Amino acid sequence: MAWAKGTVIEEREWFVVADASENGRFSILVVEDDPAVRNLIVMTLDLRGYRVESVDRGAAGLMAAASTNPDLVILDLGLPDMDGSEVIAKIRSWSQVAILVVSARLEDADKVAALDAGADDYIVKPFSVDELLARIRVALRRVQRRDAGGAAVVQNVYDNAGLRIDYAAARVTVDGDEVHLTPMEYKLLCVLARNAGKVLTHNYILKEVWGSALTSDMASLRVFMATLRKKIEADPSHPKYIQTHVGIGYRMSD
Repeated sequence: MAWAKGTVIEEREWFVVADASENGRFSILVVEDDPAVRNLIVMTLDLRGYRVESVDRGAAGLMAAASTNPDLVILDLGLPDMDGSEVIAKIRSWSQVAILVVSARLEDADKVAALDAGADDYIVKPFSVDELLARIRVALRRVQRRDAGGAAVVQNVYDNAGLRIDYAAARVTVDGDEVHLTPMEYKLLCVLARNAGKVLTHNYILKEVWGSALTSDMASLRVFMATLRKKIEADPSHPKYIQTHVGIGYRMSD
């Protein structure tokens, strides 16, 4: 595998890491067989105060995930002993730990397979350090929304940069102005909001909103997504809230 771009860490970062003490609350497991990429990720996380463990095989990753109970798993798909999607599926059989895939596989089918298996996000190699850290922060914000038992914390209200959902009242406002949604638009918005920061595949959304993942439902999803964006976005062609991942699905910004 190729060395990731953006690997040069400026000298000042060795001395000033403002959020290191805050990051120390989180443990991250890195499962990556390429020594160069693994060392880059581990060094980057170490510098920022995260507690990090790394392994180079899928089986070792499963054992480490079970024994250390990390807050986040950073996982390569092309492991020598098993495919990363298999690792994801096995972890998901007993844990809801956040999983961030970092892989050289470019095909949408690979991304969809990993996300459908249970990954929370997907970064393609080569990647920049800034992008990696941003995705990690998003994943860990989701962790903070969970209680000690691992269950999602029930939120009565969702707030995101002017977009507000009052779940109890089934009321949506944008910058204080009420937005009138159809029942299907509201259900679609709630699915995205309750998974904010996570890329949701088309199949996942269809099953959650329509109860099935038929090919014929894809057209309906696109139509409802377009009408929803028109109602909540100031500029639907440059959405602030709902981001499109072409060929994969959608993500609510976090």
